[in-house]
Amino acid sequence: MKPTPFTPDTDLAPIPFSPELCQLASQLKENGLIWHPHVGCFVWDKDQHIPVSSPFPNRIYFILNMGHFLKIFESTSKMVEQLVWLPTCHQARLVCEQLSIPSKKINEKRLTKSQNGDDLINLYQIILEILKDRKATPQ
Repeated sequence: MKPTPFTPDTDLAPIPFSPELCQLASQLKENGLIWHPHVGCFVWDKDQHIPVSSPFPNRIYFILNMGHFLKIFESTSKMVEQLVWLPTCHQARLVCEQLSIPSKKINEKRLTKSQNGDDLINLYQIILEILKDRKATPQ
């Protein structure tokens, strides 16, 4: 069966695959966001490690079968090293909970800066701010 690629003009994206979102996710990774690869995650292959074309634009992949990804990367640690995790809105909210980010802070950002569905970008920015603060303040 021939795969049917995602068509941005007609299909509804599960998350906004914008360059800004991908760059923010990369910054989350650089600032210590912990990710454990599993089924149900979107990833960005910015350095083109995956030899097959992506069904989504900009080398975005969805982990549906861990075995397929492990054949390419050999281990989950190499996946973490070579891919950038793109948390969904739900996953980003769970990260906020894990980082003990108060819902008041999330809601304030949503009310003051949300335009054209930027909720996920806002969540990434909040997480990034907390990660940077924690990195700058030794425990």
